[in-house]
Amino acid sequence: MGGDRARGDGGLALEVFDRAPVAVALITGPEHRLAYTNDAFREMFGERPVGQRVREAFRDLVQRGYFGLLERVLETGEPVTLAEAPVSLFFPDRGYEERFFSFSLSRAPGEEPAVLSVAVDVTDHVAAVRRAGATADEQRRVLRRFQSLIRVSAEIVWVTNTAGEPVEPSPGWERVTGQTWEGFRGMGWTRALHPDDREAAVRSWKRAISQARPWRYVYRLRTVGGDYRHFEVNAAPVYEGGDVVEWVGTCADIEQRWRRDRRRRLLDRTAAATAEHAGPREMLGAVADVIVPALADGCGVHLLPDYVDRPDGAPLLTERVATAAREGMPRQPPFGQEWYAADSGFTRTVQRGRPLHHTFAPGKPPAEMLPEGTTAWLAASNANSVVVMPVAVDGTVAAVVTAAVCGDREPLGQDDVDLMRQMFDHAHDALSSAIEYQRTQRVALALQHGLLAEPPEVPGLEIVARYRASPATAEVGGDWYDSFVLPDGAIVLAIGDATGHDLAAAVAMSQLRNILRALIVDRPEPPGRILRRLNIAMETLIPDGSATCALARVQETGPGGLRLDYAAAGHPPPLLVGADGRSRLLEEASNPLLGLGLLYDEPYDSAALDLEPGCTLLLYTDGLIERPGENLSEGLNRLCEKAGLLARRPLPAFCDGLLTHLPIAGIDDLALIALRVPDAEVPARS
Repeated sequence: MGGDRARGDGGLALEVFDRAPVAVALITGPEHRLAYTNDAFREMFGERPVGQRVREAFRDLVQRGYFGLLERVLETGEPVTLAEAPVSLFFPDRGYEERFFSFSLSRAPGEEPAVLSVAVDVTDHVAAVRRAGATADEQRRVLRRFQSLIRVSAEIVWVTNTAGEPVEPSPGWERVTGQTWEGFRGMGWTRALHPDDREAAVRSWKRAISQARPWRYVYRLRTVGGDYRHFEVNAAPVYEGGDVVEWVGTCADIEQRWRRDRRRRLLDRTAAATAEHAGPREMLGAVADVIVPALADGCGVHLLPDYVDRPDGAPLLTERVATAAREGMPRQPPFGQEWYAADSGFTRTVQRGRPLHHTFAPGKPPAEMLPEGTTAWLAASNANSVVVMPVAVDGTVAAVVTAAVCGDREPLGQDDVDLMRQMFDHAHDALSSAIEYQRTQRVALALQHGLLAEPPEVPGLEIVARYRASPATAEVGGDWYDSFVLPDGAIVLAIGDATGHDLAAAVAMSQLRNILRALIVDRPEPPGRILRRLNIAMETLIPDGSATCALARVQETGPGGLRLDYAAAGHPPPLLVGADGRSRLLEEASNPLLGLGLLYDEPYDSAALDLEPGCTLLLYTDGLIERPGENLSEGLNRLCEKAGLLARRPLPAFCDGLLTHLPIAGIDDLALIALRVPDAEVPARS
């Protein structure tokens, strides 16, 4: 077994001896085979093959009579103790060497005959005693020391009765915690545990006692200095005649190991959290959920949208995008904006780009250092410490994260600050990609909204347009609409969709719209011919692009008369809704997708019809009708039905009603533009 975990047949938990400073070995069976040695044994006697007979494993032992003592213990069950016994063994690096050991040989509990051997090296002591003429009292002191070390050696050693209550003082416990025997006895030891750990630790300890199984646990102990450190507890039952008569246990300080494990665990969780999200808001919010409650009780994330372009001396705008709070504590609103003066403590912290760490009296955070809403939350939550951490992405501060600890919890320390910095460093690459994407998206949105101008005001007619970005993808789409009045008084309505959801799609949309405007103004032609010329132009100007488009021209034909000329290229058909609610899809002028170039050299069809009083013409993109897994005809039928029900509503309410009441999938952006012919005879309903 060597240093492996082992157990004797009677339930002896040998793992408690692995790191004991005394040599421990287990010899089992009628053939006296070496079944277990601990670290100290191998250091004192060298590597002895586990599984061999003892006589073979120690064939270099000069004093052969010790094997007879082993056999006597097995036969009689009576323990044997030898003090300062000479042992001569061969060591490969230094030859034969005589050393002195104090031995204890005793029967180990269990069905199979076994002997537990415990030895302590007293060579140095024997030499000192011989040199100084040591007395018998000194020899007895060495023996008492040896007998105390037969238990498990650790920073703290304790012994309890079968109920789990200490039965003798523990010098190690008193040295570490400052708790005397009077405070330690009974269940008094639990008062040295961290309040948050007591209930669970006692519950686990009682369960181990009831099951008579070794107990391994980690809890926090209050040290003499008043701080808390993590200790690992190892305890095992002691058997006599098959019954548990007491428990022996050790406590070892594992604070550094615990911190290393926590660091690795939190960095792994940070990497996993950022990998699950695409946007910087979501990523930073996910990291805040990792920080709370592992490091802090509350956390807020502020983006700095205008920091890069902010003039010197200008106020600083922060945009709160995420918050997190420990269970049972109030939580700040996740969204909001705040401004800070250029000389405020918060602005100076951002400019320095280094974490700011403050510990303060509970509920009394420093003023002007934090966002106003955060300061109020810290005071109300009885916070005792806070960290303000600028998060730099590609050399520029992109966000500020505020984390705080509240109540009786130990204030944030420098190790916590360093770990938070490592967490955001760990997420840097993902944040860099997300923020770069966000900047590109912002440019595309500005370009897109700049092109989606308000429809013209035309006496006697009403035109309304709507645009909605996808709430699911938060991406820029290629949907667009346009409307203007030609020199001859004709009104043009156009709508289209360039493929893609990125800056390239927005640029293609802009080019497509401008080319179409030029073609329309160039010469008076039917809409189908204009779309065909647009298709040819795209081959040269946008060779890798494709798009759809619906184009309509409305012109007076006489007093009170209006004619509609229209065509569509790969686009959903326009919808005409009568004043009586009857809806009709205008499918007579459907043509191929734009971007086919010379692959499609046939004429593009146009169609025409007269517009009746009170009717509504609707051009729209596929985001209004498409749903995943559904045939497009179902979406078109749904649009016709809903438009018919809204036919008598004012035109703005008609458009908003379609957006509100149609089951839009939300995976694509959408645009629509509608024209209403007045109906003087029937008043519109609100």
